[in-house]
Amino acid sequence: MRPATLNALFEAAVLQHTQLPCLEFLGRRWSYGDVGSLVARVAGGLVAMGVRPGDRVGLCLPNSVHYVVSYFAILRVGGIVVNFNPLYAPPELDFQARDAGVGVMITTDLKPVLGRVLALLDAGVIAGVVVCPFASGLSMFKAVGFQLMKRAMVAPRPAGSDRVRFWRNLIAASPADASAEVSPGAIAVLQYTGGTTGTPKGVMLSHANLATNACQVSEWFPDSRIGEERVLAVLPLFHVFAMTVAMNAALTWGAEIVLLPRFEMPQLLQALRRRRPTVIPGVPTLFRAILDKGAVASDLSSVRVCISGGAALPRSVQRDFERIAGCRLVEGYGLTEASPVCFCNPVSGPGRDGTIGLPLAGIEADIRAIDDPAHSLARGERGELCLRGPNVMLGYWHRPEETLATLTPDGWLRTGDVGVMDADGYVELVDRIKDLIICSGFNVYPRSIEDALYTHPDVVAATAIGVPDDYRGESVAAFVQLRPGSNATPETLTDYLRDRLSPIELPRHIELRDELPRTAIGKLSRKELRVEMLSR
Repeated sequence: MRPATLNALFEAAVLQHTQLPCLEFLGRRWSYGDVGSLVARVAGGLVAMGVRPGDRVGLCLPNSVHYVVSYFAILRVGGIVVNFNPLYAPPELDFQARDAGVGVMITTDLKPVLGRVLALLDAGVIAGVVVCPFASGLSMFKAVGFQLMKRAMVAPRPAGSDRVRFWRNLIAASPADASAEVSPGAIAVLQYTGGTTGTPKGVMLSHANLATNACQVSEWFPDSRIGEERVLAVLPLFHVFAMTVAMNAALTWGAEIVLLPRFEMPQLLQALRRRRPTVIPGVPTLFRAILDKGAVASDLSSVRVCISGGAALPRSVQRDFERIAGCRLVEGYGLTEASPVCFCNPVSGPGRDGTIGLPLAGIEADIRAIDDPAHSLARGERGELCLRGPNVMLGYWHRPEETLATLTPDGWLRTGDVGVMDADGYVELVDRIKDLIICSGFNVYPRSIEDALYTHPDVVAATAIGVPDDYRGESVAAFVQLRPGSNATPETLTDYLRDRLSPIELPRHIELRDELPRTAIGKLSRKELRVEMLSR
């Protein structure tokens, strides 16, 4: 029987696997019992800070014990997790915190993340901050080394107050005895994503959505060994794919989650050799990097299965990785609005190259006419991929019109992706309706880049598109029209954007043009630029 809430999923894992290792972070380990105790104490600390059921609590953290414990502590008190990318530029943090109505933000003491979060506090956008010293998640020996060798990475320590608390304050609190009563349909996570406009939207994912999807993923791996798997969590947990596959689904296996704060090849190789992971969720660029930057067969000999999502998996990457690692690398598909995993190729037995596989248990899939989402198409016809199942979102936070445009009255989710379904139910994606650029598995929205360029006083017009990139899948190219007499160059524009965009959004190519393509009614058009760049 599947758990109805994430609280039930977590508590069952702690009860069944109390003595087994749950988390490993750069050499330090915590058992399931340890993590359960920390969650109860941090939940008590959040209650002492005034967090109540339904409150939105922000997580602006890299992968760490602080992230995992805070996530389940927020849920334990009936709160709603709001994930933030620590690399967000200040305007992105500000918008999302205001839109979600975040009260308390839990963050790290690393530069420049803490400074950006404290600026929200000073501006009155949020009411409280919890600071988690990065070193507090390390072993004693490594913590001393970090404080000696990496002092420049740590932000100045803010003064403690009623509005600024520290991790030690939370774990010193009296434990919350039991989880708050929450219904399966209650919102568990507000996961922000965007669309054709580039305006971020909070996807309302319920406890039932996320707990069900974790179990659907777990059930897709029929040969998983309860209590014996080790899952490498190098993808950031604030990303919905990693949150579900590397954390929530891993807990259903009683797996050890091997946490890395970010992707650095030397650190990744150390983790492969130290903890011998058996499962690696990743994006195609991760698997390509593992091949290109020094991993050998002995480093990967413990790995039994890898699942790739976030972008199309090149056949050459799949073939070369499987040859070196001696394991299965399967392609899947999902989207934030579906918690997110919906399709995957079989992990045992043959799959279909070039497809996203089959729907997971309990998920219905259909190909609908792009201009009429009520009309189903025959197998082999090209149309919009639509989905229905218990993992599909409740809707968009405070955006009823956009919810109605994405969810049909009978509960089908319009994915915005164009695909073809074969006679056996395998789906090949052939195009995207939405104007997204997918870089290393992350959604990048052209308008965000264009809006940032327009803040430059010399920019008259700007258009951003995605161009093929062998490493990232796609990278950003921007085309800019300047005011007459401007001295701006692609290099100075890139420098200007560094504080206004996250690294993944920063254009890899900026080209200056006298004029930019426009439609018949004068709107800037991306279509001609895409055709031109592809022809190059």
